[in-house]
Amino acid sequence: MAAPRVSIQREDFDLGAEVAALRAADAGVGAVVSFVGTVRDRGEARAGISALELEHYPGMTEKAIEAMVDAAFARFPIRAARVVHRVGVLAPLDQIVLVAVSSAHRGAAFQACEFLMDYLKTQAPFWKKETTPEGARWVDARVDDDAALARWGIHAPNAG
Repeated sequence: MAAPRVSIQREDFDLGAEVAALRAADAGVGAVVSFVGTVRDRGEARAGISALELEHYPGMTEKAIEAMVDAAFARFPIRAARVVHRVGVLAPLDQIVLVAVSSAHRGAAFQACEFLMDYLKTQAPFWKKETTPEGARWVDARVDDDAALARWGIHAPNAG
């Protein structure tokens, strides 16, 4: 049975194990590019974030991210892709997201990885709440994230 391409989970992930699984038994892989996002201790112009809580709709979120992975396969000559996104309450320094892509050559792997991250930042149905000394607040979409996605020819006005 093939490994899943998308996982939404509360538990942490092991980058080394994920990359090894992505390239296992595929002698055509010449490059693996990965991105790991971590929780920062500061948000939009404020420091002191003690927690980041992520919520999602089970089933809907996985389906949306699977569609993103399909779009990456349609755009780039990649061999495999893996997205792991954590939900629940996370602390600064915790890993929050992994995007890993394999291809025959590095260029396609870099592009597909960046494409998937740009897509995730704007189109994945997650809701984020930051906890600071001033209290908790929901995080709004950012115009910069929409601009990053637009360079791939996808226009999704989430921020405003």
